Amino acid sequence: MQHNAVFRFTGPDIGHIYQAIAPETTGEVNARSQAECWVEAPDTLVLVVSASDIGALRASLNMWLRLVNVAKEMQEIIPNRGGCKL
Repeated sequence: MQHNAVFRFTGPDIGHIYQAIAPETTGEVNARSQAECWVEAPDTLVLVVSASDIGALRASLNMWLRLVNVAKEMQEIIPNRGGCKL
């Protein structure tokens, strides 16, 4: 059984957040889970995480949501930048 989670993040710095996390999807090699992300609109990032079992989904979500959060926090500390609402 395949388990999926879809998240949509919005904010003015979505392009920067996407650039920060997108490289993690290209080198990802995990037999139990996979993720993809894209910019859906100028201010919307979509993250889709799929896994073969619920434990793998939880572990993968922990990693991906942490990556998005760190990228968001970095945007908040850069001078003259707005924040991203999660």
